[in-house]
Amino acid sequence: MEKFDATRRRFLRNLGIISAAGAVASCTGSAAGGSSDDSRTGDGSMTMRVNHNTGDTVSLLGYGCMRFPTIGMRDGTDDDTVDQEAVNRSVDYAMKHGINYYDTSPAYCKGTSEQAIGEALSRYPRDSYYIATKLSNFDPSTWPHEKSVEMFENSLRYLRTDYVDYLLLHAIGMGGMEALHGRYLDNGILAYLQDQKARGTIRNLGFSYHGDIEVFDYLLELMDKGEAHWDFVQIQMNYLDWKNARKRNPRETDAEYLYGELHRRNIPVVIMEPLLGGRLASVPEPIALKMKERRPDDTIASWAFRYAGTPEGILTVLSGMTYMEHLQDNIATFSPLDPVSEEENAFLMRCATEILENETVPCTHCNYCMPCPYGVDIPGVFAHYNKCINAGQVSRDATDPDYERNRRAFLFGYDRSVPRLRQAGMCVSCGTCVSHCPQNIRIPAQLHKIDRYAEELRKG
Repeated sequence: MEKFDATRRRFLRNLGIISAAGAVASCTGSAAGGSSDDSRTGDGSMTMRVNHNTGDTVSLLGYGCMRFPTIGMRDGTDDDTVDQEAVNRSVDYAMKHGINYYDTSPAYCKGTSEQAIGEALSRYPRDSYYIATKLSNFDPSTWPHEKSVEMFENSLRYLRTDYVDYLLLHAIGMGGMEALHGRYLDNGILAYLQDQKARGTIRNLGFSYHGDIEVFDYLLELMDKGEAHWDFVQIQMNYLDWKNARKRNPRETDAEYLYGELHRRNIPVVIMEPLLGGRLASVPEPIALKMKERRPDDTIASWAFRYAGTPEGILTVLSGMTYMEHLQDNIATFSPLDPVSEEENAFLMRCATEILENETVPCTHCNYCMPCPYGVDIPGVFAHYNKCINAGQVSRDATDPDYERNRRAFLFGYDRSVPRLRQAGMCVSCGTCVSHCPQNIRIPAQLHKIDRYAEELRKG
């Protein structure tokens, strides 16, 4: 098994499935040059960006804390308790190699992410890192003023700090204007957070965006009218979503618009989903071959990270780095960043068009849809299906010469990666997951499609 795991890790690295680091075009469509705020030493150290609001010198690679290694990953069990020793080791490596921005939330790791990163960072001087967390009051039971205040105060306690460097209204746009009013406006929480910023408990106040563009525009209008000030904003941006987010899903917004509106107002931008939940680390084989031909020594993921890190005004690019390999590869890409050229940008736009024609499910593995009340491993099912699509292992025609090989590969891999009682066939279309999906995927319909395909293969 140890030999198999080592071989598998080498295979993933060669395909570029393990993260590396990224970049994109400016709002004019040019990706060359990078930010004028770049700080490079030329000695292989981390590229830094300067926040013009505070003077913070922030690592262009930010540490996303949505997923941490668990005890079960270490000992092969189902124990999903965060492996604090592994987190500490990763943070030590990150700090040593210049990463100083750590992004967490009360909602991550089943509510334990803040405690884990708080413990890991508490071993370092408080002024040596920047901590970003969110007011993740999604559940209406947390909308009352005192409940949201309690959530914020708990974050301070869990993070072992008396101030937060970057505080976000979490995932505004999900639930539209009604949710915005319920979570932050009608209950006085935005005013409370603004007061906390004036007191110094919050150094930078911003928001992360998913979903309804009316909410995004409304919050920027508040700034235009002087009723709010956003020190930074976090958006989903990658080369697929630059011009194609609405093509993937009519309820999404192209990153070109989001970035353009922020850049026009000189608002520092934090990038999430540079890999689109890993989708851009495992692109279809024909595209992967083209990328490898252009940059043989780079992982596939590095193209996406370089793209996300290139534009002017990007403060940091977040990456969830569960394994040490993720961390090492990402650091290599950003130390220092090699911005994408205009020619490379045009190439990536062509790649985006090809990827969009692929029938993969646009799941980013955020796990907001989980837990499923009927036990379906929704992200796991989608991950296996997408992997087989990208590897060319989905054959629907029994006369296909590769049908038998692909049939066995799909079914064998499916049963290995997702237990039978957690596969797509267990979905009863209750719809609980749908409203929680930032990508607006019609999850039950996709699960039923995958289940029908798997059952057709099993008949063989």
